Amino acid sequence: LAFAASPGNAARALPTAVDIQPACLGLYCGRTVLSVNGSVETYGDCGVCPRGQRTDDNKICRECVGSPDRYDWLYLGFMAMLPLVLHWFFIEWYSGKKSSSALLQHLTALLECGVAAVVTLLLSDPAGSLHIRSCRVKKLSDWYTMLYNPSPDYITTVHCTHEAVYPLYTIVFIYYAFCLVLMMLLRPLLVKKIACGLGRSDRFKSIYAALYFFPILTVLQAVGGGLLYYAFPYIILVLSLVTLAVYMSASEVEFFKDLLVRKKRLVVLFSHWLLHAYGIISISKLDKLEQDLPLLALVPAPALFYLLTAKYTEPSRILSETGNGH
Repeated sequence: LAFAASPGNAARALPTAVDIQPACLGLYCGRTVLSVNGSVETYGDCGVCPRGQRTDDNKICRECVGSPDRYDWLYLGFMAMLPLVLHWFFIEWYSGKKSSSALLQHLTALLECGVAAVVTLLLSDPAGSLHIRSCRVKKLSDWYTMLYNPSPDYITTVHCTHEAVYPLYTIVFIYYAFCLVLMMLLRPLLVKKIACGLGRSDRFKSIYAALYFFPILTVLQAVGGGLLYYAFPYIILVLSLVTLAVYMSASEVEFFKDLLVRKKRLVVLFSHWLLHAYGIISISKLDKLEQDLPLLALVPAPALFYLLTAKYTEPSRILSETGNGH
């Protein structure tokens, strides 16, 4: 009793009693910093971290002060290219061979997506700059914090859902919103004036298609954003190879001279080569230039292989040889 009543012993025991706090459960629950007095910080209750913050190893919400690395920028570039490529595809699909407005619509779509990307970056923190601050992506679960809300008593759920990969998740939604708004402001006026080679019902079909694929892209980002973050380089490679083979087969390109006859085919070929190079760069990240740069020499390989082997796989030739054999 005398030991406990001693003022000196009470002073030494007091910090221990104050420092005892209930454990902060959950993978993404943390305590916000309420005040800082020198080197002493005062923390709030365990819960969700504010936007632009994520928990550290000590379950304390810390502000995101880093910047996206090269792979993060490549991912954002991929998500920015998706609506542009889809715009170009549907413009080409519905423009028809007689329409001379396809090129202007392609340029308008490029302008829409470019302006939307710049505006999105300027509005992101820090505002007015093309640089953004971000939190580092550590693992796949960082994209799906809503799946890791703890239930301490199996009855009450502590909601700690926040953007642990700030701002890689929400910045894509903002970009898509600006793309949609700019498209609705610019494209109808352009199409109405220059799409004279199309019928009245066909000239707006590329815009109607965008009204379908933008919600699809939004749901894709909301549900599969984390999966796309890790898989997009391989998706680019596979899609660029498949679409190039389909296009060259549908256009009946069999020799190099077939590419030189129409400049449009060369543009499509170079576009696929750029996508293929983008996928290779995304996989290698160019961490070691002396090892990764030579991989870009493989970009023309699929097209060259197709051109060299197309004459041997022509269906009519195979059917004629089979018929002669019988």
